[in-house]
Amino acid sequence: MSRPRPALRRALRLGTVLSVAATATVLGAAPAFAHVTAQPGDAAQGGYSVVSLRVPNESDTAGTVRLQVTLPADHPLASVRTTPVAGWTATTTEAPLNPPVQSGERMLDKAVRTVTWTADPGTRIGPGEYLDFPLSLGPLPTGVDELVLPAVQTYDDGEVVSWDQPVNADGSEPERPAPSVALGPVAAPGGDHHAAMAMPGAPQQPAADGADTAGTSDPTARLLAGAGLLVGALGLGAGAGAVLGSRRTAPAETPAPVTTPEREHSGAAR
Repeated sequence: MSRPRPALRRALRLGTVLSVAATATVLGAAPAFAHVTAQPGDAAQGGYSVVSLRVPNESDTAGTVRLQVTLPADHPLASVRTTPVAGWTATTTEAPLNPPVQSGERMLDKAVRTVTWTADPGTRIGPGEYLDFPLSLGPLPTGVDELVLPAVQTYDDGEVVSWDQPVNADGSEPERPAPSVALGPVAAPGGDHHAAMAMPGAPQQPAADGADTAGTSDPTARLLAGAGLLVGALGLGAGAGAVLGSRRTAPAETPAPVTTPEREHSGAAR
């Protein structure tokens, strides 16, 4: 068996290196999805928005059976609504406001402080799965650039994980960051906030890690995964191009001469 030509070996090595780089890039996007996050990550001040708490299951053996999110006390929300999630029961607790607080056009003397989703018997977010828990919120605070929503995740083996840490002083992400929504400029007056309050109507089931039940995905993960696929495609293309090039430039083999046996001559002269 003939050994691979040098050009072919170089092409295979190049394709392997680029494929490994693509895999590392895609895997590098995974940690961004491992935290409990608020989706989408931005909204307009003074408006209404559906914010989903995206809860991935980080345990390899246990499942998530409870999630509690705390709403800000210094910026109470007049409207907090849940939507049915199959297999889960949502409850809210209110806290009095003394003194009352103006929120939009309403004066509030109490407001929702926590929202808790509890799994029904036999239901959980299993290993390798995640689930979205939508909330319709509004009017969102004005004069602040962020809405922080600390969350507590409970597993069926008793483990409790608090997602409540603020961003570090140097701007880096802490180990257990609190879910948050960046608040942009005040929404234009006269907008129809009822459309923004529309909630997903279909019951949700836990989705495999990496799937997208809400039609959106983590922007960083999508960007890194796309870059990884592009690098992998370039690697395959470079390898294939080098293989074809080596075939075109390979010298044609010269066929072996065909020998014809000489005729036997009789000993008798003609």
